[in-house]
Amino acid sequence: MERIVYVNGEFNPQSEAKISVFDRGFIFGDGVYEVVPVINGKLVDKQYFLERLNRSLAELSIDWPCSQDQYIEVMENLISANQLTEGVVYSQVTRGIAERDFPFPKDAAPSLVAFTTVMTLLDHPAARTGIPVITTEDLRWKRRDIKSINLLGQCLAKEDAVSQGGTEGWMVEDGFVTEGVSSTAYIIKNNLIITRELSNSILPGIRRRTMLEIAKENNLAFEERAFSVDEALSADEAFISSATTLALPVVSIDRKPVANGVPGPITTRLRELYKNKLIAEAAAS
Repeated sequence: MERIVYVNGEFNPQSEAKISVFDRGFIFGDGVYEVVPVINGKLVDKQYFLERLNRSLAELSIDWPCSQDQYIEVMENLISANQLTEGVVYSQVTRGIAERDFPFPKDAAPSLVAFTTVMTLLDHPAARTGIPVITTEDLRWKRRDIKSINLLGQCLAKEDAVSQGGTEGWMVEDGFVTEGVSSTAYIIKNNLIITRELSNSILPGIRRRTMLEIAKENNLAFEERAFSVDEALSADEAFISSATTLALPVVSIDRKPVANGVPGPITTRLRELYKNKLIAEAAAS
């Protein structure tokens, strides 16, 4: 069955989906996006994604393309049309179609595009083995807190990491890890979970927010601050979180093992607690 996608009010097979070459997302990367997990056929982490999307749109002065309820309805219709049980829904909002000019157009209507992808989330094989990470220079712009569709810096960083045998890259600026190329970065030392504090330097990850909530609920200590690559290499555990990975252990950094080179107990526990939360949320939807 050909995948059904959504483009500006229409659900069509992906081979028939079209968007204007004058869309500012295509020309300027002038837009934002979200990736939302689907568990047992249900959207999860809905409220947090809506809050972050609302903030990103506001920061770029882009209007919502529809109401928030209608936005969710589009995503749920895509899940149904594609018979998606487990995976993600990708959606993006751009400023819309206008003649190519740098100032914001006054009368452009925002564009909304969305599609589904099948992925194994709950039983991700790397949860048992862990993943290798390669550090790479952070070349991005200064407003990383906005989930912009302009991802060339991340593409360069991911290619750099993958070409060196990494599954993920950890971007480094001024000697400190900012975040993963497509994830949030964490280390654990002496039972303390450490991840960078929120600022314009990193994306406010939804999984980051949830992981820290889970840690607090389960009396796991955490600290929000920057950490260096050397500190990460001396950590007891390390892990990443994102919509497509939930939480995965990091077992090596720049080909050097983290601790004994196997997934650690706190990371494993956090992942299981988050999985259980998502399953419960899906069941209640």
